[in-house]
Amino acid sequence: MPARALSHVRICDFTGQLAGAGATRFLAAFGAQVIRVEDPVTEGRWDILRGAPPFVDDRRGVEFGGQFQNHNVEKLGVTINLRTEAGKDLLRRLIAVSDVVAENFSAGVMDRLGFSYDAMRALRPDIVYASNCGFGHTGPYARFKTWGPIVQAVSGLTFSSGLPGLPSAGWGYSYMDHTGGYYMAMAIMMALHHRHVTGEGQWVDFSTVEAGVTLNGPALLDHAANGRPLRREGMPHSNRGWPGRMAPHGIYPAAGDDAWIAIACRHDADWAALAGRIGEPWAEDAGLAGLAGRLAELDALDDRLAAWTARHDATALAARLQEAGVPATRVQTPRQRIEEDPATVDWGLWPEVRHPLMGAVRVDGLPLRLSETDWEIARGAPLLGQHNDEVFGDILGIDRAERDRLRAAGVI
Repeated sequence: MPARALSHVRICDFTGQLAGAGATRFLAAFGAQVIRVEDPVTEGRWDILRGAPPFVDDRRGVEFGGQFQNHNVEKLGVTINLRTEAGKDLLRRLIAVSDVVAENFSAGVMDRLGFSYDAMRALRPDIVYASNCGFGHTGPYARFKTWGPIVQAVSGLTFSSGLPGLPSAGWGYSYMDHTGGYYMAMAIMMALHHRHVTGEGQWVDFSTVEAGVTLNGPALLDHAANGRPLRREGMPHSNRGWPGRMAPHGIYPAAGDDAWIAIACRHDADWAALAGRIGEPWAEDAGLAGLAGRLAELDALDDRLAAWTARHDATALAARLQEAGVPATRVQTPRQRIEEDPATVDWGLWPEVRHPLMGAVRVDGLPLRLSETDWEIARGAPLLGQHNDEVFGDILGIDRAERDRLRAAGVI
């Protein structure tokens, strides 16, 4: 492999869970040397994903958590006991030779460990320090701790989901965590570019809640401009009829168990093409030819369309509609998306990595390509302390006798 885009960058990484580890994972895939620091006393459980499901096979323990494996590919792993002065000294030496320190502890944790931003700058004046927590380090909520449901609720995402007459449902996955990781990766890159131009490091303070807010988009703007919430009387539930702009627009049943098809008619020409494929008298009704007529009869239109789609195989019907120029696709299961979709191969979306204990494991790829300095994901997540000798020996220059003494003392 030629040198990747970030092969010149070294990151001292304390991130865990999704919001932080996803950011450094992204940078590692483009060649950054990410050195993940973990705690030997608690077996790395700063990160709750270590040892957490899903699992690849019947084995359990801190080395077999599937989410940890996915979010820490291409990283090196070391252990440092920061309860000891020798451990803190070891970390100081590692920070001094790193370009970035990244973490997503609750606000104030790094300060209490003795590694505030000012302390890091004393070790390396141009350090980029990226902190990512629920509410950031400033503002009225800075001292509060968060998990997924809290971030969703405060950011407004929870309110945006739910069916009429039922409580807010919340989103079924931590989208704001992943969004937080993407923003954090971008922020680190911007800070590194600034340093490249000016020689100055800086503190990147980041709030996952605010990242979640950005996913609300027009829902918040509608309130600001018109004083009305997204969920209100008269609004179609889910994404039906993409309020006032498209019809039909939604998810419809297909033949078989839990099989569905998505259809979105952007304009009258799409509807005409769909009606031609339906070939039934109700679809030829002149009142449905224009958007206003379809919106006025949205419930009846969706019911009739659902009765028609339910008689067809989702894959075959989607292909027929696509041939006619109608935006449509089957609602893909994980197996269909990973094993049957040709984009899996073309984009390399689920590469196979080698884990020291689990063997071959498939993980998330990245949905982009660089023609000259592309990403690569081949190395599985590190075992606890797997690269202690490589990092402390080769990078910090600590000889074997000293490393053995640190191990015996419980420092690494």
